[in-house]
Amino acid sequence: MVQCCQALFSVLWRIEPLLLLEQLGATFFYASLQMVVKDRSVNATYPNASLSSEESQQKFISDFYMIYYLILQVAPILPAVLLAKIGDRSWRKAPVVVPLFGYLQCSLVLLLVVLFRLPLEVMFGAGTLFGLCGSFCAFWSGVMTVTSIGCKAADRSKVLMRMELLYGLVGVAGNLVSGHLFLLCSSSLGRGTVALIVSALMFLLCLIHAVGLLQVKEIKEEPEENRQALSDDPHIQMEAPAGINKVNMVLLFAAAVLYGIATNGAHDMLGTFVMKQPLNWNATQLGYGNAAGSVILLTSFLGVVVFRRCVNEIMLILIGMVSFGSGIFFMSFVTATYMFYIARSLNMFSLIPMPTIRSLLSQQVPASSCGITLTSLQVSLKVAGLAYIPAFTKIYQKTLSWFPGFIFTLSASLTVLGMIPISIISCRSAQNHLNKKILENGGTDINDTLQQENVSDIEIA
Repeated sequence: MVQCCQALFSVLWRIEPLLLLEQLGATFFYASLQMVVKDRSVNATYPNASLSSEESQQKFISDFYMIYYLILQVAPILPAVLLAKIGDRSWRKAPVVVPLFGYLQCSLVLLLVVLFRLPLEVMFGAGTLFGLCGSFCAFWSGVMTVTSIGCKAADRSKVLMRMELLYGLVGVAGNLVSGHLFLLCSSSLGRGTVALIVSALMFLLCLIHAVGLLQVKEIKEEPEENRQALSDDPHIQMEAPAGINKVNMVLLFAAAVLYGIATNGAHDMLGTFVMKQPLNWNATQLGYGNAAGSVILLTSFLGVVVFRRCVNEIMLILIGMVSFGSGIFFMSFVTATYMFYIARSLNMFSLIPMPTIRSLLSQQVPASSCGITLTSLQVSLKVAGLAYIPAFTKIYQKTLSWFPGFIFTLSASLTVLGMIPISIISCRSAQNHLNKKILENGGTDINDTLQQENVSDIEIA
């Protein structure tokens, strides 16, 4: 009994229970938000725009999300950086705890909107306060930082993907339930009341856990000159250069931003896309569709476990990008629900690139700068959102009448562009690996070194 209690407390002190509670609360909140926005769009009219009823609803939904997402892009930039610096210098839990206050108030405000029939624009204020608390930008960077410093550099990619796996499994369960939970008590209190009450309760418990139970452990890294750099061969390790490889850092940031624009832009419009004919999903179908997206976290984790045995992290990123590009291109031509799930199945490895890029970035800097580096990446994605959110929204509205899926074709094209910096890193890593072998052989016989390299490649293949 004593051992069971000790095991239980050891789990409660870790970050996994916090992720479980946060993801459950988030799935219930966002599913409720989507359906509340759809319900309010029924009466939307634009007399001066000469739009049909369905086009008016689509314009109302997309315009709301454009403003809401822009607020969530702009507001967290400075708070996220400040929270990351506080986390690196003193209180590691700051980037995790503070955003949870924002989550809690967002859920409560949406509950008030449903109960008292408040204007939907009230959510813009709630989103602003959520952003000033750091939003998901600071929260996820904080979670990744706490996880990264608690494991060895060589294991970070797998550990980070394990966190993505847990997040996905909980997301699947939460989304499957969210649609049914949203419809409870629809006659008296309003649709979504129960789901939002449960969401607020989850965030409250999550906050209590983060403040009172969560413990942060830091594993000391080996000296920087012994840390591992990028290598083209997954079985051969190289010593990192004395300084930070700025070129690789820039290329990793560029790839992350391009891929982030493609994935986030497509995801932002996907929720609006499934609300229109011929799909026209209800709350239950929306929950199932969101659950299908969460399953991708599971398949991406399994992909990392399988592929990392035979390929390096650079190839993992490329595999994930190809998976997303093919699936989202197929989404351009979806006209039925079963086709939607086929497109999502092609995206099965699409969540591999971002955590792998974060892992590579964390290996290029000392532990004291890990938090600010990962947060800088998140902030870069936020800044990029200032351009792609309105651009994607307006392009979707302009192409709605003749090709609603055009926006997904655009995302597939941006994914291809994002593969270019990763390919350059692969070429640079292969060259650096070859130069190191030449130096180890004294630089006396380059042809012998090249021959050895070719033989090694054949053996690995």
